[in-house]
Amino acid sequence: MVKAKIKGVNTVRKRLANGSVRVYHYHRATGAALPGRPGDPEFIAAFAEAERIAPKDVANINALIRDYLGSLGFSRKEDSTQREYRRMLLLLGEKFGKLPLRALDSPRVRGVFLDYQEQIGRTRPREADNRLSVLSAVFSHAARKGRIKDNPLRGFERIYSGDRSEKIWTASDITTFMADAPVELQRAMILALHTGQRYGDLIRLEWSQYSGMTILLRQRKTKVLVPIHTSRSLRQMLDGMPRQGENVLTRADGRPWFTDANDKALSKEWSAHMIACGLRPQNYATLTQQEKSHFLRFNDLRGTAVTLLAEAGCEVPQIASITGHTLQSATRILEKYLAMTPALSRAAIQAFESSPATAFANKLQTGPQRKEQSSEKTQ
Repeated sequence: MVKAKIKGVNTVRKRLANGSVRVYHYHRATGAALPGRPGDPEFIAAFAEAERIAPKDVANINALIRDYLGSLGFSRKEDSTQREYRRMLLLLGEKFGKLPLRALDSPRVRGVFLDYQEQIGRTRPREADNRLSVLSAVFSHAARKGRIKDNPLRGFERIYSGDRSEKIWTASDITTFMADAPVELQRAMILALHTGQRYGDLIRLEWSQYSGMTILLRQRKTKVLVPIHTSRSLRQMLDGMPRQGENVLTRADGRPWFTDANDKALSKEWSAHMIACGLRPQNYATLTQQEKSHFLRFNDLRGTAVTLLAEAGCEVPQIASITGHTLQSATRILEKYLAMTPALSRAAIQAFESSPATAFANKLQTGPQRKEQSSEKTQ
């Protein structure tokens, strides 16, 4: 078959965790994914359909969205991030796509976007913030390219409060979760607690990255290469696990928890068990984003791991060497997560009671003891 070269197609190459390279094709004007290879019947059919619905706008926000979707910066984002951006940009295009570029010069246009944020944010504050963040990225790209003078959403205020400083898995929470959890979820819990890594990195961790003593992991978000010396407990689990495929964490039948199109399978199983074991209410799915934020999540295990390492006496550089944070980021996390934990409180009081520097304070009493102490001092 002769490989056809078609104008208006963006080609993106992604290096997978196993070192292989996968090629993806997208229709430049609409951002639609094109299956197969150029010249394949399904590719030609998808391209023709995308051409049919391609917007013809040239001086409005739809044009800026098309430019952004075809940019190098967008192509370098993770596949899951690209899918989420496309979803939101489709909605934003329907709402603001016909707005002419000259309208962006008006100081009042910022209020139009913020009104939209408030409207969505009444029931879905995080979604509202995310949509404006994506639109702001489009405007920033357009400003860099000289298509518009400035980003009208620069520095907009988010309405969703994502502070999870008190959302730490306690020993009781972990015990409750582990009691009747399927072994696949138990393995995910242990791996997360003993490595402090993100969900997306853990579900893609391969056996080839485990040497028997060390896990060598390149974080997908930061691209940082993190060597993690495994604990005895983690090695015991890993060395005793059946190797059902390339990935360490798998479903019961050995399939990985992710596909090219979706990496939410473990998250769904995790959420279902959280409800079953009582860590989330039965009506969790019907709650608003703000209401859901009060309950524990898988990703809170990352902050829990940082907290446990600190409670064990690890210094910031030691913690960062395991989790892959910068020293500044690790310090910020500790400032947030270590506000109040029982273990640190106990350790602080034990130090207070045993230190010579605080001996005078430990002798202080009220009532008769005070007089006795005074007389002892005069003698």
